[in-house]
Amino acid sequence: MNIPCRGGRVQVVGAINVDLVVVTPRLPAPGETVVGPRMDRYGGGKGANAAVAAARTGAQVELIGAVGSDDNGESALAELRADGVDIGSVSVSAESPTGVALIVVDEAGENQIAVGSGANAEVDAAQVDEAITKRSPPSDCVLVSTEIPGDAVVAAVRAAEAAGVWCIVNPAPPIPELAEVLRHHPILTPNAGECHALAAMSGKDADTVGEAADALMQTTGAPVIVTLGSGGVLVGTPADGFEHLDAEPAVVRDTTGAGDTFNGVFAAHLAAGATLMEAARTANSAAARSVSYVGARAGM
Repeated sequence: MNIPCRGGRVQVVGAINVDLVVVTPRLPAPGETVVGPRMDRYGGGKGANAAVAAARTGAQVELIGAVGSDDNGESALAELRADGVDIGSVSVSAESPTGVALIVVDEAGENQIAVGSGANAEVDAAQVDEAITKRSPPSDCVLVSTEIPGDAVVAAVRAAEAAGVWCIVNPAPPIPELAEVLRHHPILTPNAGECHALAAMSGKDADTVGEAADALMQTTGAPVIVTLGSGGVLVGTPADGFEHLDAEPAVVRDTTGAGDTFNGVFAAHLAAGATLMEAARTANSAAARSVSYVGARAGM
């Protein structure tokens, strides 16, 4: 299902990286060297990827983050501008390099990722709070990912709540500060592992993903959307309980960025006035398409 997106306003708070990708026959075991034919460079970072997905969907998107004053930073910003992302709230660090992700992808499309945070570690609460509170008119939705310092994540959720707009938190990774965030009623979009980790963080025991998601929803009083990869998506709302959406058929070449695509498209459609279920269905479709290409943004 494709729901038209009519230009909602989205602010994305998160990391900006350069992805260095090697495709190999299989993922390396500890201590093993596996050789691929070449290394490719792509734009990356959960914040930047989601911002691009939202912009390509038709939203007006502002990204809040940081890069270094290096060649990687310049190219990252140029790529974001080319996709129509407003980078006025991206700071440029003279002290730290632009973040870099080292990614190995196997022939089945599964990956291993290691990230050097670089300038992403300099995103702070004051920068985030100012960018969200000064926005006039306010954004329709704030999307936050957690590859940045915890105080910046908390500031983003608080500012979105104060502005009375949708707030989506993609808890990747599940940082300790999320325990405080839960009481501000954000929509959570974890994967299965993150869902269990968040439930445990909030003091809930759960044997299944469904139980963990329900425990989180009881804690936040807000929807919980669990992305399950080839297992589809579990969509829960306090009023209606849970509904499972099957994954759409896909030729899987690289799963990197599928979750970012889901979150960006989901945020864009909520901002444009779609219902939660409409937004989730369209985001599920977009994520399935995204895995058919190597690189986080190539299939968006």
